[in-house]
Amino acid sequence: MTDLPITSLFAAVFAVALVALSFPVSLRRVKVGDMVGDSTDETLHRRIRAQGNFIEYVPFGVITLSLVEAHSAPTWIVVGIGATLALGRVLHAIGMLRRSGLVRGFGMIFTYLALLFAAGRLAVDVARW
Repeated sequence: MTDLPITSLFAAVFAVALVALSFPVSLRRVKVGDMVGDSTDETLHRRIRAQGNFIEYVPFGVITLSLVEAHSAPTWIVVGIGATLALGRVLHAIGMLRRSGLVRGFGMIFTYLALLFAAGRLAVDVARW
């Protein structure tokens, strides 16, 4: 079995981040009494979307990161992709929760860059195969 220590570390950090995004959703649901689905409460809606967007991008980011690491990419590349994804997700969440389109936009740019860098590295590796 291939050890993936860098991806494992990032996956652990992302798991904690998901809990950090999910817990405020649960608290707000209790506060407004809206336990299922979307809500008309703007704060709850923003928290749900920050959490949902995280869930939409992070799993595939971790999968591609693990493949890059499994293909024996240099450590700096694996860390760089993981850090770029993490930065993107943090900025996006801050932008969503603080209603800053600019910060949210930078978060998406970093997220896209991480995915594109990982895809590019994998394409190079496959082309050499």
